[in-house]
Amino acid sequence: MPHSPSDRMTRVQQPVIPLIGQWIAEQPGVLSLAQGIAHYSPPSEIMTVLADRQDDIALHRYAAARGIPELLDRIEAKVQRENATDLTGRKICCTAGSNMGFLNAISCVANVGDEIVLLTPYYFNHHMAIEILGCQPVCIPTDANYQIDVQRVADAITDRTRAVVTVSPNNPSGAVYPANALHEVNQICLREGIFHIHDEAYEYFVFGDEAHVSPSSFADSAAHTISLFSLSKAYAMAGWRIGYMVYPAQLESAVHKVQDTNLICPPIACQRAACIALDVGRSWCDAQIKAIRSVREPFFAQLRQIDDRCQVNEPAGAFYALLTLSTAQDDLQLVKSLVRDYAVATLPGSTFGITESCVLRLSYGGLQSNLVLQAVERLTCGLRRLL
Repeated sequence: MPHSPSDRMTRVQQPVIPLIGQWIAEQPGVLSLAQGIAHYSPPSEIMTVLADRQDDIALHRYAAARGIPELLDRIEAKVQRENATDLTGRKICCTAGSNMGFLNAISCVANVGDEIVLLTPYYFNHHMAIEILGCQPVCIPTDANYQIDVQRVADAITDRTRAVVTVSPNNPSGAVYPANALHEVNQICLREGIFHIHDEAYEYFVFGDEAHVSPSSFADSAAHTISLFSLSKAYAMAGWRIGYMVYPAQLESAVHKVQDTNLICPPIACQRAACIALDVGRSWCDAQIKAIRSVREPFFAQLRQIDDRCQVNEPAGAFYALLTLSTAQDDLQLVKSLVRDYAVATLPGSTFGITESCVLRLSYGGLQSNLVLQAVERLTCGLRRLL
């Protein structure tokens, strides 16, 4: 049919957050447990310093594709200090968020028709990016606790596989993958001659005993490991669209090509803001995250009040939970009913590749603690009546 979208784009799932955002806009007073954002504002120093530089013409110019030197220096120091990453044989590139870093990574390592292994439940934008680039997502389930089944990862690899993707702390499950599981995946990728792409956007959001681990810290990982980072979550800079990727040096030319074509460079003001954020540092983030930590127990306690109708995982990381419901209802229609009739928003599990049961993803990071608990009260009330 003439003047129609490509078959490739038609196959890509429709983004669900704008759809639910439209429902929210039509229903005043909705409390959202849907989108994954932090409820607090970025460091105040950002606007103060940028205001003092508003006449700096360099803020309005192009810069090097990889990023301004001042930001690259700060990122280099951070990944060595906090992520135990030896940068020998590695490069850094500033990106417009870690989503762009993922698109860059797949563009650089895979050909059309190649396979990329994802763990289910997956982050939906990863699945979408793989299909947009004409590659094939190979989705393998995690275990009952949403942890990596290493044997399934190994069994999924074929001669068309180009990468295995892991996300920890995980979106949407909140699972934190232990070092030994990540190391096994990294070693499988090394042996098979494929890449290990690891998304670390939630690296500071760890609430249990399991520490966050960067696969780039493992020995012999430099040539096949790509790590993706973001300032959207811990620094609450989602709208600034700034992140970075750490990748093998042999991909430098490829990364430069795709970055220069898609973006040229992240906006200079955003890069300057990232410099200020990294100067403020992790201690600032940890102080903000305390509020999210404090709401976890009452949040899960309220959900346990309806455990006759659902099963909730209580993960150790990020600010998400998956609610598995005892119903055969369509998850998207249930989300719509909750927005329309109970003024609370969630996300359907199907957008994360969960198809065997009715599951909702809840985000408790985007609201102040009193509003989180009010939202959960609305949710539990709605589920009691709808299920």
